[in-house]
Amino acid sequence: VQLQASGGGLVQAGGSLRLSCAASGLTFSMYRMGWFRQAPGKEREFVATVSASGNSANYADSVKDRFTISRDNAKNTVYLQMNSLKPEDTAVYYCAQVRPGTWTNPYDYWGQGTQVTVSS
Repeated sequence: VQLQASGGGLVQAGGSLRLSCAASGLTFSMYRMGWFRQAPGKEREFVATVSASGNSANYADSVKDRFTISRDNAKNTVYLQMNSLKPEDTAVYYCAQVRPGTWTNPYDYWGQGTQVTVSS
């Protein structure tokens, strides 16, 4: 499984970014896909997961109503639209294949991630 995240960058607080993750080596449309993040000195944490069909999603409380996860199964790509960004959103963001029957438990495949930095 290969997961290539992109779209990160430096943005001011209140701004927006859209992350993308291209997946290969798996039957993409069969799995929930998620975004996770890791800030310096902290453990990796769950951000959001989208169902295999794209019809439902689950979010961490810290990003609910600000972030939107979506997917395009024809392109094997999952997205994360991030609005109203805060300095505490600063982290490396990773996408992941999520284990069946769970929303927050990923397989241990991690791509290189993409850095998001939010300035105050």
